[in-house]
Amino acid sequence: MFRNRLLVSSIVAIAVLTSLSAFAAEPAEPGRDWPLFRGDPRSTGVAQTSLADQLAVLWKYPVPKGSFEGTPAIVDGVVYLGDLDGTVFALELATGKLKWTFKTDSGFMASPAVQHGLLYLGDIDGRFRCLETATGRLVWQFDSEAEIDSCANFFRDTVLFGSQDATLYCLNAKTGQLVWKHAIADQIRCTPSVVEDRCFVAGCDGQLHVIDLNRGQEAASVEIGGPTGVTPAVLGDRVFFGTEGGVFLCIDWKQAKQVWAFEDTNRTQAYRSSPAVTERAVVVGNRGRQIQAFDPATGKPLWSFAAKTRVDASPVIAGQRVFAAAADGRLYTLDLQTGNLLGEHEAGGGFTGSPAVAAGRLVIASEEGVVYCFGKASGTASAAGGP
Repeated sequence: MFRNRLLVSSIVAIAVLTSLSAFAAEPAEPGRDWPLFRGDPRSTGVAQTSLADQLAVLWKYPVPKGSFEGTPAIVDGVVYLGDLDGTVFALELATGKLKWTFKTDSGFMASPAVQHGLLYLGDIDGRFRCLETATGRLVWQFDSEAEIDSCANFFRDTVLFGSQDATLYCLNAKTGQLVWKHAIADQIRCTPSVVEDRCFVAGCDGQLHVIDLNRGQEAASVEIGGPTGVTPAVLGDRVFFGTEGGVFLCIDWKQAKQVWAFEDTNRTQAYRSSPAVTERAVVVGNRGRQIQAFDPATGKPLWSFAAKTRVDASPVIAGQRVFAAAADGRLYTLDLQTGNLLGEHEAGGGFTGSPAVAAGRLVIASEEGVVYCFGKASGTASAAGGP
C-alpha cells in the first residue's frame, strides 16, 4: 500500500511539474498565432506568416447592432474579440463559425491577449477578466479604478495591463492576485511593450516610462513633449511611437534619450496609430490621412501614402507589404519599400481596430460590428452569420 501511495504521489508531482512547465513554455510555430494587440510582446506589428498575393474575403461574421474597436487575437485556429456591447466572441478561424460567447454588462475597447489556454481582457468599467479559451468560462477577475483600453502583455508567470486610473498592474496570470502596481501622473491607454525584464509605457503624462518588471519600479523615463495613448514598438535598443502633438519619436531605451524626432511643421497630424517596425522601415498612420514610413536608424521619411480619411488603426507588416485600415472602412495594401498602392478593399463602416495576421489569414473587425477574414481565394466568400 505504501508503494502504491508513493507511486500515486510521484504521478501527481510529475503532472504538476508538467503543467507548470507547459505554462512557462514559449508558443511554437511562429506565424501560427497572433496572441496580442501588436502580435508579439515587443509590439512590433510584424506578421510571421505569409499572405497570398491576392486576398479575398473568406468569411464575414456580422454582429447585429455590434461595434468593434479592438484587434482580434488568433491562437490555435480560433479568433477572439470583445465588442462595445460587452460580448466576447470565439470564432473558428477556418470557417467563422461561433464557438462560444461570454456576456457582460460593460463593453470592451481593449484587445484580448491569449496565453496558455487563458484569455485576458479589460473592460470600460475597469474590470480585468481571465477566461478559459476552450469554454469562455470566467476564471478570475480583478478591478482597477478606471477604463481599460490597454491590451495585456506577459512577463514570466504574470500578466500586465494599464488603466486610465494611471496605473500599470502586474498580476499573477493564473490566480489574478496582485503582484505589484506602478502609478504614473496621468492615464495609461497603451499596451505595455515588453523586452527582457523591461516594460515600456507611453503615457498621457508626456513621458515614456521604462519599468523594471522584477521590482515594479521605474528604471528611467524620457520626456516626449506631449500626451499619447500609442503602444510603443521596440526594435533592439530603440522604441518608436507618435504623440497627440503630431511628433513621431525614436527613443534609445537603454540610454533613456531621444535619438530622432519627426514633425510635419505644415500641419498638425496627431498619432493614434501604433507603428509597425522592421530593420527596413517603421510604418504608422496618422489623423492627417497619411500612412508614413521612416528609416528606423535616422528618421528620414521614406514615403507617404495619402488615404482618404484618418488612419487610427495600426498597420501590420507582412513580408514586403503593409496592410493598413482607415476610418472609412478601406483596407489598403501597400508596397513596404515604395509605399505604392497594391490593392484596397472597401469593407464599409470604419476601422479603429487593427488587423491580426496569422496562419496565412488576416482578420479585422469594423465599427459596424462585422468581423472580416481575408485569405487566399478558394471560392466564393461566405458570411458565417451573427448570433
